[in-house]
Amino acid sequence: MKLYSYFRSSASFRVRIALNLKGLAYEYMPVHLTKGEQKKPEFAALTAEQLVPLLETDQGQRLTQSMAIIEYLDETHPEPPLLPADSLGRARVRALSQVVACEIHPLNNLRVLKYLVRDLQVSDDAKNGWYKHWVHVGLEAFEGHLAAAPNSTYCHGEAPTMADCCLVPQIFNAQRFDCDLSGLPRTMAVFEACMKLEAFQKAQPSACPDAEA
Repeated sequence: MKLYSYFRSSASFRVRIALNLKGLAYEYMPVHLTKGEQKKPEFAALTAEQLVPLLETDQGQRLTQSMAIIEYLDETHPEPPLLPADSLGRARVRALSQVVACEIHPLNNLRVLKYLVRDLQVSDDAKNGWYKHWVHVGLEAFEGHLAAAPNSTYCHGEAPTMADCCLVPQIFNAQRFDCDLSGLPRTMAVFEACMKLEAFQKAQPSACPDAEA
């Protein structure tokens, strides 16, 4: 498999974690987003979205959108599972995943932040305030979901799931933007538990081949 990725892309980070949890080997294909490499013809020809991650399977099929890729990996390589066996558990894990992937990330990804500054002439301070606001709103909701359920090591139970694959990259980004992460005891405990695992450590941005010094 080939994974087209950018080291700071949280969506790519999610997929890297999932691949590592599954023990799947892949070739890392760097696409430097801040240099606009995603818009170059050779990459744009591979995906209509011109975004990472893009996973190319051993058979040559190309898959986009991190959540769809993770579910594909879970269906084709079911051990260890990233979704629970029961329908209610799967719904909860998907909901937690979507708090990050659908509520926080779309408002704060690179192209949105660039649009705020370049097209809407928003100041850097205002842009950072925008980022921190939506992180705060989303992670408070995430904490509420965790607090409403029995305590567990990970987002759902005693093994990492797709929700953990989504949460960890979001915390990394929040820390990079100096967001206030106080008042999130359950969320941060899960993050710390995840970062004790090799699969998460090997997927983090600083471990990527294209990581900048």
